[in-house]
Amino acid sequence: MKNILSLLLVFGVLSAKAQVKNPIKWTFEAKKIDAKTYELHMTASLDPRWHIYSLEHKGDIGVATTFAFTKNPLGELKGVVKASQKPVKQKDPSTGEMVAFYEGRVVFTQIIQLKAPVKTSISGSVEFMACDDKMCLPPSEKTFTLALQ
Repeated sequence: MKNILSLLLVFGVLSAKAQVKNPIKWTFEAKKIDAKTYELHMTASLDPRWHIYSLEHKGDIGVATTFAFTKNPLGELKGVVKASQKPVKQKDPSTGEMVAFYEGRVVFTQIIQLKAPVKTSISGSVEFMACDDKMCLPPSEKTFTLALQ
């Protein structure tokens, strides 16, 4: 009897995990500009009807999309992360607050300048919150490491 209950519990947990929504797919790429300069591309592909909050989102609801990079003594970040599109701005129907978000596919870019033309890597993470018109998922974090060669 204990074995049967244990098996049912395991199958219940596995089926619950299989139903977890993952409406945002991330890809990461480093594009070499010259011997010491790279453009980092962090691309979010969003399922239809889903969005993530903008880099500049400051509202009381939602979590702004935020990038953090691990310090690399061989390089220096230049400027700030930029998005390939302007965010959609609209009033949230539940709160009346203005919110800004991205839909579809958005490419975030960051320039890194190396101190010398050497092989190294850059690591970091992105924190984001995915929502549709009915619900928001808890904030998520995705880590990445990119080779700079």
